[in-house]
Amino acid sequence: MSKTIEFTKMHGLGNDYIYVDTDRFPIDDPAAFAIQWSQPHFGIASDGLILISRSEVADFRMRIFNADGSEGMMCGNGSRCVGKYVYDKGLTDKKEITLETLSGIKVITLETGDDGLVSHATVDMGAPLLANTHQVNTPTGDLDGVTLEACGQQFEATFVCIGNPHAVIFVDNIDAIEVSKVGPVIENDAHFPERTNVEFVQPLADGSLRMRVWERGSGITQACGTGACATAVAACAAGLTTRTNPDGTPRSIHICMDGGDLRIHWNKADGHIYMRGPATTSFEGTLTL
Repeated sequence: MSKTIEFTKMHGLGNDYIYVDTDRFPIDDPAAFAIQWSQPHFGIASDGLILISRSEVADFRMRIFNADGSEGMMCGNGSRCVGKYVYDKGLTDKKEITLETLSGIKVITLETGDDGLVSHATVDMGAPLLANTHQVNTPTGDLDGVTLEACGQQFEATFVCIGNPHAVIFVDNIDAIEVSKVGPVIENDAHFPERTNVEFVQPLADGSLRMRVWERGSGITQACGTGACATAVAACAAGLTTRTNPDGTPRSIHICMDGGDLRIHWNKADGHIYMRGPATTSFEGTLTL
């Protein structure tokens, strides 16, 4: 027997997902449907599927299924869109909500525009890790002194865990990197038992950071919120930028991606990363299961 579900297509800087309220429309096999619906031409076309429900430990719960069906731990752009979804649809009237994810509970602060709908959100992403033996196959769980090889090239990467793993690689000319070829090789490198997201980053003259990303399970995407956070942390660790301005005030690090820009602040007081950016609804529709 078939059933009809309602979905919303949303994006954060072009990082687009299909959103379903599973309290209203349960989905038995989300991995399979993520693969099916994410396809261009034969599906809706997206970077994956995000399921929203009430949570027993937070206001709401988010589950992420990438375009290849694998379940993701955290999505920065997706979490902003979840905040917009639940507020715009009247599931909450709070402008600060908590969100349960596989990488812990995140706090999202919502900003509304003149139309009363959410336009931007800031996500407290928690404290980053520069080592994690579960995600990096080295004795110390970092990439210190490790050279990664891909497509006949060698890369020095900084590992940053934002709940999910990231290998941040600084380059002189980002346009010279064949992300579609190099990205999947590094994603599946033996140093990453859980695979990894890969960021290629070029520091710019104005102090901003130009980033392109190969996302674990999705491939090239227009933007990656956790990747932007990892890039900011790696740049601070490498001395390419700072967490504060010369006068000691907090600094917002400008990350430029294919789909647009995010502002990242790595707070010295609590050690947390705060990510601010837009959330946009593209369209809504129905699907028959």
